[in-house]
Amino acid sequence: MFSKDNPCKVAVIGFDHMHAGDFIRAASEHPRAVVAALWGADGERMAGVAADFQIDASRQFTDVNELIQRARPDLAVVCSTTHDHVRWVQYLAGHHVAVMVEKPFATSLREADAMIEVTRRHAVPLAVNWPLAWYPPHRTTRRLIAQGAIGPVREVHYYDGNRGPLNHLHDKKAADAGQGREARSASWWYQARQGGGSLLDYLGYGTTISTWFRDGEMPAGITARTFIPPGYEVDEQAVIIAEYAAGLSTYQTRWGTFTDPWSHQPQPRCGFVVVGTAGTIASYDYQDTIRVQSSERPEGFDVPVDILPLEQRNGIAAFIDALERGTEPEGPISWQVSRAGQVMVDAATQSARAGRAVRLAELDPEGVQADG
Repeated sequence: MFSKDNPCKVAVIGFDHMHAGDFIRAASEHPRAVVAALWGADGERMAGVAADFQIDASRQFTDVNELIQRARPDLAVVCSTTHDHVRWVQYLAGHHVAVMVEKPFATSLREADAMIEVTRRHAVPLAVNWPLAWYPPHRTTRRLIAQGAIGPVREVHYYDGNRGPLNHLHDKKAADAGQGREARSASWWYQARQGGGSLLDYLGYGTTISTWFRDGEMPAGITARTFIPPGYEVDEQAVIIAEYAAGLSTYQTRWGTFTDPWSHQPQPRCGFVVVGTAGTIASYDYQDTIRVQSSERPEGFDVPVDILPLEQRNGIAAFIDALERGTEPEGPISWQVSRAGQVMVDAATQSARAGRAVRLAELDPEGVQADG
């Protein structure tokens, strides 16, 4: 469908999320894509990111209607605040533009379902980008699980985060922004209404990718606790326990790790430990190997991470592959698996507020379809 002469036209909508620049890079480097347009309410912020990728002024817009009319994108990537995801998806679906939102999916299951409904109504593909889903260690882990290397999954233990969202820009470049209370309070990352907090920022990674590892299996209940520093609106740490038929799994989020995992793995390490009936896998972010235990080799051994094909390297490549095949995006970025992760995020949010366990049937009595 797409080629060098007829590339997929990608638009990036919003620069509230620092990953907007990562999408520009991914589209620029894809052999069958082009960065057709950028939109930003803050033209100065947009221009600063655009300059890093030599995106000329003719492709930068502050009027989104003009962008749609002139650029006619095939795919739009939304990097707004989480709270604004739903309005952007509604707008783009109404203009029949395929849409990917940068993680997290939504501030609530209700908003996630509104996005799903409008894209289904307009027959527009929808995906949620989870950057951890493209890390070779976690892709290799999923392959080994699917091949039966550790038997059926019984437990998933997840710990992830970074030093804080104001510490870095796109491409993991260090930020110069202040880290005091005033700077944090001014940022949407620290505003509850906009979808701030470490739980919303990082828990969806764990719940969505864990559901992918488990082939759609969901827990019966969630218990969560959060730490909100005095004077702040949102949490910087969350600990979640999920009750599955085979036992308990844990998910932890943290703003304030000792180091960023992309520079030096902190302790605890960021990533996943998966326990099966016949083995275990330790899959840590940014590592070149994963650690496997098996019944035959209980002492453990290292497995080099897979060399991934283009369509498994980033969200842009995966979505373009789906468009070319005439299918919906699959795996952890699919709306089905991402919705399952959102159900668990909602349960954790409610549990932390109420100080009690929350049963998933209270939130989603019809059940979750997580086989995307």
